[in-house]
Amino acid sequence: MSMREGDHAVDQVGRLHDTGELNDHADAHDVKLTPFTIFRYIYSVILLIFSIVLVVALMFTGNTKLAADVNPWVALIVCILAVVWLSMIEGQQASLVGLPPIDPLLYKETHPVTYLNAANAFLGDNLDRYLMGRQFMVLLVVFIINLCGAPTSTDADVLGMPSWLKTIFLDVGLGMIIFTCQLGQLTTQVNASHCMLDFINNYFALFTLYVAMVIEFTGIMHSSYLIQNILSFASGKPIQSNEEPKKGVKFVFFWGRVLMSLAILGFSLAVIVAALFQGKTMMAVKYPSVPNGVSIFLFLFLCCIVGLLEGMQIAFFAVAKLHDNERATSFFGRKTCDLLFKGNGQNLPGFMIGRQLTVVASFFIVASITSMNIQPGDGNIFGVSDGAQAFLNLGFHAAVVTTIIASITWQLAASAFPIAFLNFPVTYVLLVFALFLEWTGLCAGSWVLAHITKKIFGYEYDEVYIGTPEERAATKHEDENFADDTGKLYGGGFCGHAVGLHDVLDGPTSKETLVFEDEVAEAEEAV
Repeated sequence: MSMREGDHAVDQVGRLHDTGELNDHADAHDVKLTPFTIFRYIYSVILLIFSIVLVVALMFTGNTKLAADVNPWVALIVCILAVVWLSMIEGQQASLVGLPPIDPLLYKETHPVTYLNAANAFLGDNLDRYLMGRQFMVLLVVFIINLCGAPTSTDADVLGMPSWLKTIFLDVGLGMIIFTCQLGQLTTQVNASHCMLDFINNYFALFTLYVAMVIEFTGIMHSSYLIQNILSFASGKPIQSNEEPKKGVKFVFFWGRVLMSLAILGFSLAVIVAALFQGKTMMAVKYPSVPNGVSIFLFLFLCCIVGLLEGMQIAFFAVAKLHDNERATSFFGRKTCDLLFKGNGQNLPGFMIGRQLTVVASFFIVASITSMNIQPGDGNIFGVSDGAQAFLNLGFHAAVVTTIIASITWQLAASAFPIAFLNFPVTYVLLVFALFLEWTGLCAGSWVLAHITKKIFGYEYDEVYIGTPEERAATKHEDENFADDTGKLYGGGFCGHAVGLHDVLDGPTSKETLVFEDEVAEAEEAV
């Protein structure tokens, strides 16, 4: 297609909006404010404000690791930078996963940096490379936030809180969970899922994309590709690729990085196990009464919980388009599907929100279990140099292990065996728990923040620029229909959806204001 044809396509979509449909598109994302919804918004925002005050107070009373070891102001600045970057990492994924079906010429002129992001991310298998690097970035940044803002001891005394409140917000970690989920994850995911073009139309997003791809290129995560090949062989499903098979030097370089990644993974696991057995992690400081053996069990248990939640999102989206009688083959599989897809389909995105809370909570506990409590030069693990010990204290080794073992491996397994995931009894239990967490509205304030930031940055819904799926089809620019992606690597967080489609990411809503299945069917028909 020529540039002139692309401009003509944009003009055609623009003329559709001249008819007054622009306001209709904006109204489609509006939420009916019921008393319960308003209540959830208000109390969630209050919880967020309290959590922010609590985290800052912990820093300036020397009750976080980075504040105690370095300086409270350094801890605050690093925490702010980490949260801002995490928000971009999370939001960018929603944009890049949702844009591939769209003809890039429709937004090349209006969003040049978004086009540059897409040109790099959608070249060959770069999107998969980005998702792998991005997954590691999320874990590493969350671990750094934990070093900056999480309390190092259950005896931390801030704001004169009563013991029961300290137990909830400090010991359980609710303060850090709300702080991180609302500020660093859900707010930008809500905006980026419907304002994809505007959200990544900046060089910060492009820089984040490059960093993620550089991380993947280093080969740190390449053992995941070995797991991918094993699961592909076991399931009989080929790995889809947009590139030619690797040969010669490329083949040797690729598998060389796989071997290097296996060595890094093995060393990182050994560091965690040795530190836990020697009582040299923050777990021994924060919870001194917990035996070392129990700490190892908790680490493995939480890795499994996080892995199941990571795999469940892949399995749920993989079976969403299947017929009811094809989705499950067991008692618990049918109960899972009945709960997940019942009514107007709100439970699917509702699960994603509750899942986010559970995963972040697990990450912070894993960070406490695996973070080193060793001053360089004072009994370094395995006798490594002081510089290496200082590097390990940042949580690099834990991020490697958690990303590969507790995240990517389970995602790949769910892509290869989605029905088996649905049939697993624990899947149903975790689904119920995630939906309960979403119902509580702990992070409902994310939609309030999303609305505020949308106004501040001037974000517009994507259909304002490129129309809905039906409008694009009417102008002969139908969305590309991708083949079945089962067996292909996915990243964590929200999966992409048809640009211009309304769903629960717009905010908590009532059954009467959302007809999820009908809109999905219309979007698929347009595609």
